Amino acid sequence: MQLSTAPYEERLTAPRSWWLVSFLVGLAFALILLPFGTLPLLGGLVGGTAVAAVAASSYGAVRIRIVGDSLIAGEAKVPLSALGEAEILDPEEARAWRTYKADTRAFLLLRAYIPRAVRVLVTDPEDPTPYLYLSTREPERLIEALTAAKAAAA
Repeated sequence: MQLSTAPYEERLTAPRSWWLVSFLVGLAFALILLPFGTLPLLGGLVGGTAVAAVAASSYGAVRIRIVGDSLIAGEAKVPLSALGEAEILDPEEARAWRTYKADTRAFLLLRAYIPRAVRVLVTDPEDPTPYLYLSTREPERLIEALTAAKAAAA
C-alpha cells in the first residue's frame, strides 16, 4: 500500500553557526587575495563564501522519510517489514553507539551536530546490516511514525 503523503519527513539541516563559518571562509579567501587588488578581494569573498555555503548546504540536505512501506534515510531504502524494534538514544548512549558499541556492518546516518539518535534493528536474515543508527532531532516522532507505518502496512 503506497501512502500519498509521507507520515514522517525530517531534513538534517546544518546548524546556523555553519553559515557564519561559511562567511568566515569567504573572508579568509578575500584576505588571501587582498594583495592582488579590490576586484580579486571581492571575488574571493563572494566565491569563498559561496563554495563554503554550498558545502554546508549539501551536508545538511540529507533526509529521513517514511514513505509507503519503506524507511528512506539518506541513500538507504529499507522496507518496514525488514525492521525490528527501535530505541531512542540519549546523547550519551548515542555517543556510545557511534564509538565503542558500534558494529562496522551497521548503517550510520550520523550528523555530529545532532546529539540524539534512534537505533532501529534490522530483522531481515539476508541483510548483513544489524541495525540503522539515525541521527534525528525528533526521535519520539520518528518512532511513532515507524510504529504507525508498520501497523498500517500489516
